[in-house]
Amino acid sequence: MSTTTRLLVLGVVKVFQPVHGYEVRRELITWRAQEWASVQPGSIYNALKTLTRDGFLEIVGTDQVGGRPERTSYQLTLAGDDEFRNLLREQWWNLGQLTDPLMAAISFLGLVSRKEAIAALEHRIAQIHGMARQTAFVIEAHDGSESPYHVREMMRLMNARAVAEIGWAEQFIERLRNGEYATADDPQWQPAALSSPPQGAAKLVPPARKRAPAAGATAEPRKRTAAAAPASRRATARPGAPRAHGRRQR
Repeated sequence: MSTTTRLLVLGVVKVFQPVHGYEVRRELITWRAQEWASVQPGSIYNALKTLTRDGFLEIVGTDQVGGRPERTSYQLTLAGDDEFRNLLREQWWNLGQLTDPLMAAISFLGLVSRKEAIAALEHRIAQIHGMARQTAFVIEAHDGSESPYHVREMMRLMNARAVAEIGWAEQFIERLRNGEYATADDPQWQPAALSSPPQGAAKLVPPARKRAPAAGATAEPRKRTAAAAPASRRATARPGAPRAHGRRQR
């Protein structure tokens, strides 16, 4: 369970306790938490069970309406209240890195054609412009009846982050048009470890080329005389030494 999911589930229970799991789920859906916090509706029930197991929530009752399944009501424990306050302060004061699937796609730019990459970025820019206009209308129409007025600031933050991508995307498109970076249309990039031998490794030396004999010289190698034999071999031929293979001297 992510820190954001823990904070949201504990916070909703704190505000509406005692509260059923269905009500927690419905509340987070109205906040559109699945969009800006990646909290999927189906994971909320599992989060409630996990937080109860860990001692941050406690079950205060179950009821059943008609033929519907039983509904369990939850509230925070003292440990759960402390956990919520600690998480809340942590999220206010700490800067976290946003996760974006586009990062994974850019990692494989070399496998996408330059033309498609530019077209995709232009499409993203058009989508962001449309989303920003829609969000502006949603903010203006927000009347505070279903959620507090400060929810507007959450939507404004989402808008600001999305619109900031437009300037980056336009500059990226310009760099691609200028031929920067390797795409699927260019020779594939390879890590340095594959394009050159590792440091300290033995280098392969090509075999020496045979020199052609000089003009007028015979190609047959000269016979080596006894005087030219290595000193080590001459030293073994001592007078009176026995011959090889154990033959006796005459």
